[in-house]
Amino acid sequence: MPHTLAHPATADDAEAFKADNVAVIARQAIVDAGRAVFGYELFDRSTTSHAHTAATDAALLFNALSSSGIKALGGKKLVFINCTHESLAGGHLELIHPEKVVLEVPALPADATTDDIEYRMSTLVGLSKRGFRLAFDQQTLLPIYARWLALAAFIKLDMTTFTPDQAPGLVKFARAYSRAQLIAEKVETAEQHALMADLEVKLFQGYWFSKPALVKTQTLRPSHAIIIQLINLVRNQAEATAIEAVLKKDPTLSFNLLRFINSSGFGLSCEITSFRHAVMILGFKKLFRWAAMLLTTSRADNASPAIGTTAVVRGRLMELLASELLLPEECDNAFVVGMFSMLDTMLAIPMEEALDSLALPQPVVDALLYGTGVFAPFLALTKACESNDDAVFAHHAEALNLTSRQVNLAHLQALTWADNLDQN
Repeated sequence: MPHTLAHPATADDAEAFKADNVAVIARQAIVDAGRAVFGYELFDRSTTSHAHTAATDAALLFNALSSSGIKALGGKKLVFINCTHESLAGGHLELIHPEKVVLEVPALPADATTDDIEYRMSTLVGLSKRGFRLAFDQQTLLPIYARWLALAAFIKLDMTTFTPDQAPGLVKFARAYSRAQLIAEKVETAEQHALMADLEVKLFQGYWFSKPALVKTQTLRPSHAIIIQLINLVRNQAEATAIEAVLKKDPTLSFNLLRFINSSGFGLSCEITSFRHAVMILGFKKLFRWAAMLLTTSRADNASPAIGTTAVVRGRLMELLASELLLPEECDNAFVVGMFSMLDTMLAIPMEEALDSLALPQPVVDALLYGTGVFAPFLALTKACESNDDAVFAHHAEALNLTSRQVNLAHLQALTWADNLDQN
């Protein structure tokens, strides 16, 4: 008789995951002279508060470029992110590949001194050297910002801040003192568009072309407790095996890591398919920054949802069953199959869409998507262990030439292992 899970996942658990893990980001197109999309400006709409803080724009950038939703958010186009000066100095930018990112840098308050502006200069120079493109508004055309202007890749001209007769002089001045591309923003009428087009401005943004569209993407937020445990290990420069063990505790944590490191935002040319490889590639510094940023968007409670617990048990059970019949190097992949077998439930999206954001070995994908390949019989048996159907359980155990005693013992060990993880 197979053991059933002590805390099986329910439909209510799935709804809780879905409601708690939706990121809402608005994007507005920036178009060229032919009205083709040149890029998108992103705005965070996940919270009811629209107050712009260093934390919100940092989290927006981190989530947008490390989530599977980046294809929906920007595709192959540039993404423009509004920033604060505090966030520009934050470590999260070290995690992001700058190729597709434009950082929109605000001017300082009106009472800012030359020393204040010079103080920010080193940060801007560093970002520019790393490959980030910087966008400024027309306030940086003031003489006090002359050194900033030399770094500008884009200058945004706000149509609500000047009159039509002021436009030619403004455009002429911007071109004389910078090499930046000019963007006419808040274009709301045909007349405004024609005015700037006649001045050979090539990029436009505003309601005349498109209103911001909401894009909802699914995210997974590990618990604070598990992330803090990971951070402590990293700060103490623990062995890779110890860090890997923590990643195995929580499917949301491991999913986020593999998804992030293989995202376009990270910029790697090779695919990372194992936890240990991911840890080695990231290194302690970047792994710490990744975990720290993840902590800012994690769920507040310390209790792992039942879906997460089920996934962890499946991963461990798959690993134990595989150890009876497969080579040692295949056991890690068996663990991944089990742990990620509930991604569709966690993300409330089809499994194929969930797996699009990960670089996984083909045998893993075959088992999860098609129920085929070397790991498929192990996954079928693992799922049978969660039911009370003795016939199905016996059928799948017999297919692998495993006795009921072997399987039940492995299942009990997996349940105990998962319980011990929750207590650590």
